Parts: sequence; structure tokens; C-alpha cells
Amino acid sequence: MSVIGKGVKEIRVWTKNTYRIFYVAECSEAIYVLHVFEKKTQKTNKKDLELGKKRYQQMIELRKEQEFN
Repeated sequence: MSVIGKGVKEIRVWTKNTYRIFYVAECSEAIYVLHVFEKKTQKTNKKDLELGKKRYQQMIELRKEQEFN
């Protein structure tokens, strides 16, 4: 999911409904789950992509702040 950010991966879960999880597992200190949502169409909703991007940027900022403390 490079459209979200560097190192972002996706898990797809198919049950009665379809779910997606955007996450980053390349950081040594944690696995960051950016967004979990139910998919109702083939195409990923722009709102879900934008939220994933926003949370990715927040994760980057949080890691920078922790690095300096």
C-alpha cells in the first residue's frame, strides 16, 4: 500500500463481509495499525485511503518526537 506510505501493508479478511487493515510492521518498537474498515465495494473508498495517509503521517511525527526524547 505504497499509496498510503512507505512500508504500509494490507491484510484482507473475507468472511460474510470483507475487511481491510492498513498497518506498518517495519518499526522495531511496534506494529502500527493505521486503519481497519469494512469494504462494501471493489474499489477502496477515497475517505479510507485519506484516513490511512493521515494516520501514517501522525505515526511518522510520533516516532520523530519519541526519537528526540
